[in-house]
Amino acid sequence: TVRLLASKFGENTYAADFDGALPHVLRSVGAEAFWASGYSGAGVDVALIDSGVVPVDGLSSHGKLLHGPDLSFESQSSELEHLDTYGHGTHMAGIIAGRDKRRPRSLKSIDDRYFTGVAPEARILSVKVGVFDGAVDVSQVLAAIDWVVQHKDDNGLNVRVLNLSFGTDSSQPYVLDPRAYAVEQAWKSGIVVVVAAGNDGNFVPLRDPAFDPFVIAVGASDTKGTETTADDDVATFSNCDTSGRTVDLVAPGVSIVSLRNPGSYADVTYPSARVGARFFKGTGTSQAAAVVSGAAALILSKYPSATPNQVKELLTSTATPLSVDGELDRCDGAGALNLSEAANASLPNRGRSKQKWTGSTGAGSLEQSRGSSHLENNGVILSGEQDIFGMPFDAAIWASMAALGRGRAPSMGAGPHISFAKPLSRPFRQSSWCSRSRLVVAMQPVPKFCRSRTLRWRSRWKRSPSALQC
Repeated sequence: TVRLLASKFGENTYAADFDGALPHVLRSVGAEAFWASGYSGAGVDVALIDSGVVPVDGLSSHGKLLHGPDLSFESQSSELEHLDTYGHGTHMAGIIAGRDKRRPRSLKSIDDRYFTGVAPEARILSVKVGVFDGAVDVSQVLAAIDWVVQHKDDNGLNVRVLNLSFGTDSSQPYVLDPRAYAVEQAWKSGIVVVVAAGNDGNFVPLRDPAFDPFVIAVGASDTKGTETTADDDVATFSNCDTSGRTVDLVAPGVSIVSLRNPGSYADVTYPSARVGARFFKGTGTSQAAAVVSGAAALILSKYPSATPNQVKELLTSTATPLSVDGELDRCDGAGALNLSEAANASLPNRGRSKQKWTGSTGAGSLEQSRGSSHLENNGVILSGEQDIFGMPFDAAIWASMAALGRGRAPSMGAGPHISFAKPLSRPFRQSSWCSRSRLVVAMQPVPKFCRSRTLRWRSRWKRSPSALQC
C-alpha cells in the first residue's frame, strides 16, 4: 500500500498568525522573481497523482483543474469519482497552482488578500488513486504513471511536471524497482518528476520512489516563521539518509496553509487544522514537494524546451545551503529552494546537466516495491506478484511495454479520459461524505475500466493519531 500524504494535519509549531500561509512561503522561496518577469506557470500542466482534487474556491476557475482517469477504489461512485475524499490532493493542488478567481489578472507581485499558489497560471491534471483513508496499491500507481506518460500531449495537454507526494518503505534497490522504472520513463519522456522524501525522520532512507537518483527528491525545511533562509533548519521528520542517497533540495514543509476540503477525512479528523472556513494546515514533505512542483512549472513557463535534467540542475545549482552541522550536513541536499537566484541564472547546458546514474530495469518485485504495508480484504492480504484484481504481474513484460509507452495504463477507448472539473452542485456534508466514502470502499472498490474479478480491498496499514504518512 502506498501511504498517501506525508502530512501532520493540524500541527502549528509556531505562532498562530499562520506563518505557513502561502504568501509567506512564496516570499521565502522567491517566487515573485519569476512572476515579475511574466512567468507564472502559463502553458504548463502539472500532473498530480494523489487522492483526487475537489474544485473548491482557488481551484474553480474555468480550465484550472482537469481530471484524468479515476483509478481508485471509489471510481464506481458517481458522487465520488475524481473527488478528494481524503483532503490531501486538494491541499497539494492549492500549493502548486491555486488562484482565487477574484484575484486581479496581473501577477507581477504577491498580494496577501488573495490565495495564490506557486505557479498560479499552471493547470492541474488530477489522476486519482487514493480513497478516503489513503488506500492504494503500487499497481494502481504504476497504471497512473503509465497513463500520464501515454497521454501527456493529448488534446491540448502539456504535462511537464509530475507530483508524487507519497511513497513506501521498500528496501528493493532502485535499479530493480518497478516504480522507480516508471518514474524514469516519465523523466525520459520530458516530464519533471518531483517526489516527497518521506516523514520518517532524518536518519531514515528516502522512500520509494524518491530514492531513485534521477528524480527530484524533496525534503522539508522549517522556516521558523521568517522569510529568510538564514535561520531555516531541516525539519526533524524529513527523511534524508545521512549515508546514502539523500534529498536534492528542501522547501518549506511545516504548517503550510493551503485549501481546505470540507468534509474530507482530514477535515473531519483534524478540525484543529482548519484556518477559517477555506483553509487548512498541513506539515510534511508532501507539502514541500508541491512547492517544488510549482517551482518547476515556473521554470518551464520561462524555458518551455528545457529538459527535466536542466530543470533539476537549475533548481539545485541555485539552492541556498542551510547551516546544518554534524551528521545532518547532507540533509538539505543542495540547500533551500531559491527561485530568486534561479530567475537570474542561465539555463544549464543540456549536455552538462545530463545525469549518468545507472537506470532501473524495472524487472524487480512488485511485492518488494510495496514495502511493509499492504491492502487487506476480509483477512486476505494483497501480496506477491499480483495487482488489485488478482492478475499476475510480470515485471519484465511490463517494463518492456512501459518503455514503448504501452504500460499498464487502462484502456479508455479511442481517446484519453480527460475532463474539465465541474463546479460542485452543493457543499459536502461531513457525515454523508465520510459515510458514503466508507460504503464505497467496502462495497464498490473496483475502477470501472476493469473487467477482471472484483476484490474489495481496504487499507491495512496503521495510522498514528498525530500523522498521516505518505
